[in-house]
Order: sequence, then C-alpha cells, then structure tokens
Amino acid sequence: MPDAKFSETRTAARLSVAPMMDWTDRHCRYLHRLLSSRTLLYTEMVTAPALVRGGAFHLLEYSPQEHPIALQLGGSDPSELALAAKMGAEAGYDEINLNCGCPSDRVQSGTFGAVLMREPERVAECVAAMREVVEAEVTVKCRIGVDEQDPQKVLPVFLEQIKTAGCERVTIHARMAWLQGLSPKENRDIPPLDYELVHQMKADFPDLHISINGGITSLVQAQEHLDAGLDGVMIGRAAYHQPTDILAGADPLIFGIGQIADPMDVVQKMLPYVEAHLAGGGRLHQITRHMLGLFAGRPGARGWRRMLSEGAVRENAGPEVILRALDSIVSNASVEQVV
Repeated sequence: MPDAKFSETRTAARLSVAPMMDWTDRHCRYLHRLLSSRTLLYTEMVTAPALVRGGAFHLLEYSPQEHPIALQLGGSDPSELALAAKMGAEAGYDEINLNCGCPSDRVQSGTFGAVLMREPERVAECVAAMREVVEAEVTVKCRIGVDEQDPQKVLPVFLEQIKTAGCERVTIHARMAWLQGLSPKENRDIPPLDYELVHQMKADFPDLHISINGGITSLVQAQEHLDAGLDGVMIGRAAYHQPTDILAGADPLIFGIGQIADPMDVVQKMLPYVEAHLAGGGRLHQITRHMLGLFAGRPGARGWRRMLSEGAVRENAGPEVILRALDSIVSNASVEQVV
C-alpha cells in the first residue's frame, strides 16, 4: 500500500502545474499559489551536476508559501542524483521528480531527459539511489516512448522497472518524443496524443499513482481524466498563459474546498511580494512577466499586458506599474457593466 506520509502531496497531485524551463521559477510559483492553495507546483528542471558540481544552490530557493512543491531533477548518474535529491530534501521540497521526458538537444547530450526512455534499468537505479537517501517521495515524469520505440511495448516495461525500484507515482506525457527530426517546440505539438494508452497503464498498474500530461487545456478536461480513473492531471502551457482559467477554480472544482479566486485580489496580494523582491535588488519584470496572462480573455487584457510589458522593464519600475495596469482592468470592467 502507498505510504500514508505522502498522502498530502498525492492529493495535491490531482492537479499539478508542469515543470517548464524559463517559466516555472519561484516568482511564477508564488503567483500560482495565490490562485490555488492546493495544486502541486513544480520547479523548472534543475540538473544534478549544477547542484553537485556547480554549487548552484540558488536554484533551490523558494518561498515557504509555495508548498506543496516538487523539485524536478535532470541527470542520469545514480550517485550524483542521490546527492542532488538529498540537497533538495534538505531544502524542504515535498517531492523529488526525475525528468525522463525533456527532448531538448542539451538534455540529450547529457544523457538524461527523454533519452532515458531507452534505459529503464538506469532509471530504476537512479530512483533506487535517490530513495535510499531521502524521505521525500521520489517520482518520475516520462514520455510514452522515443523515436522508433513501440509505446505499447516499452512503456509497460519502463513502468515495471521504476515500480520495482520503489517509484509509486509517475506522470506520463501522452506523446512520443522524436529526438531526431523534431525540435523541442515541435515535440510539444506534433507527435499525436495517446490518452488511451495512459489510461490503459493505470488499468495495468493499479497500484501506481498515475498522472496524465499533454494537450490538456481546461479544468473540464482535467476532471474527465480524473473521473475516468486517473489519479492526477498535469497542465503545462495553458496553466502558464491562462493561469486564472486553470488555477483560480481549481480549489473548489478539483479539490472540493474554498472559492474561485479573483485575479484582482491576487494582484493585490502580489504587491508585498513584489516590494520585497525590489527591496532585495530584483527587477519588476522578473515577476510581472509571469502575470501577463492573469486576465486572458477578459475585458482590458490587451492593455494589461501592454502596460506591464512596457512599464516593468523601465529603470526603477515599481508596484505603481502594476497598479496602473490594474486600474485599466477595473475601468474596462466598469464600462462593460454600464453597457
């Protein structure tokens, strides 16, 4: 039976925001946490060599409010990953996740990411080594296969190997990764989605906690996958570009608690965080770039994006930029009510 000490994180994994390079940094995650108190948040992928050999401990920094939060690691050396996992656990992360799905060239050259789908035995060794040294749950994010592999054959073998090594929770991106011939961007869209295979894996591995990822753009779709028997749903780009649409209603609709978050309230709650960041020497645009989609699809959204994009990069830009942009949203909402 699954370990009860992981129950809170597994409950949060009913809905998670995918780890996305250059996007899901600590500022992005803080914003997302204000929209949903329960959704599981992931870091950008952090490579084990950067921590173990490079001493890049700043990559582990986060705000306590971000919990529950998972650290995603990239790597393929069991001993190095174990050291990196230990650093992450000591930093307080609730979960350590191994990336076996990223198709970028730099990941391939380092023999980790999606290329590890070819080496389930090595992945199992990595999982076992990390589990040996941390109490946080060790999980895996993978694809259904790479290049010429037959997903129907290789995915069950992959899951069996990591399960035997002690991994009890996995997120499956329901697409192949073409390491030859497609760019990382094309790998996010061109390979067809195979949701049916992921659901079949849940039927074949009922003791595994399985989340599905890829092409999911609404809470309605997420709930359909949950109703069909999957344990969790991970949403990527839609959660970043339309965070209010995905996350503001997550607590009541997916977790059955709380109320739908108001993005205007969320902006107000961001202001103390912004002020602290600026006081520490940070720049406004480092935070506001993640806020551009807060009002996507709502009156005034274009003006909001423009005012933040243009104003936040200026020298000494402060919270007043956000407040002016928010005033434009309020004005548009008032006009709509009159009309």
